[in-house]
Amino acid sequence: MYPQAFHYHRASSLKEAATMLVQLGEEAKLLAGGQSLIPLMKLRFASPQHLVDLNFIPGTSYVKEENGALQFGALTRHAEIENSATAGEIPIIHDCAAGIADAQVRNRGTIGGSIAEADPSGDWATVLLTQAAEVRCLGPGADSERTVPLNQFITDAYTTVLAHGELVSEIVVKIPPKGTGGAYLAFKRTAPVYPTASAAVQLSMDGDVCKDAAIALGCVGLTAIKATEAEATLRGQQITDRVIAAAMEAARAAADPQPDMRGSAEYKRALVSALVKRAIEIAMRRARGEQVEASHIYA
Repeated sequence: MYPQAFHYHRASSLKEAATMLVQLGEEAKLLAGGQSLIPLMKLRFASPQHLVDLNFIPGTSYVKEENGALQFGALTRHAEIENSATAGEIPIIHDCAAGIADAQVRNRGTIGGSIAEADPSGDWATVLLTQAAEVRCLGPGADSERTVPLNQFITDAYTTVLAHGELVSEIVVKIPPKGTGGAYLAFKRTAPVYPTASAAVQLSMDGDVCKDAAIALGCVGLTAIKATEAEATLRGQQITDRVIAAAMEAARAAADPQPDMRGSAEYKRALVSALVKRAIEIAMRRARGEQVEASHIYA
């Protein structure tokens, strides 16, 4: 099926794009990678009257380190992050970028578009919820820039704090100190599809003792879920099989999945529990300085 007719607009700057959104009204949408919007338009689930294309704006695609943080331009493609040695300083970031869909999607999809879309089945929100991450937002006015912590940016499924006329300009992730490690794992039927369930874990270790922990669950709620009780079971504890089992059970209880074609609610809870276990084990090894590969699990 073809999308309904629309007017195409090419922005030359992010500020101009924000101004266009205001001028064109509520029926205008931004086009970044287009990996979510274009399929919806072709199915006519979305029918914007205006598309504002961001892809020709210079200086919006980059990965750089500055002041102890990684900065990602809104139009940075997943593949750029996957292949970036700078992004690889935070292994869980590489896990996320390398595991998104297939090569075609990774070469077109953008980190800014993914975060702004706030799809409950997306990958980036789950991973960044375990990091000290911020979203920089830009509007059309002279003093319309603001920074929002990632954990406050997404408010519901497909809903963020962005006002109409605002857009994501940059994502900033603080580089964790030495002695920390993270991992992101998802269970998928095939590479191109969304995960059935996913889990991100970031640990700060002192020997075998966990000083701090962050655990987030994906695809098992209307937004990524911060598994605070699971985190609490790890903090201050020597990581043993018993402690990991307690974290698994707490993560299982935190999940709030809905049954669908990917599986029953109980099946997804079981997946989350197993993914958290594997992610903890990889995160621990990475915190010790080991080079450990992490890849998604396919049915």
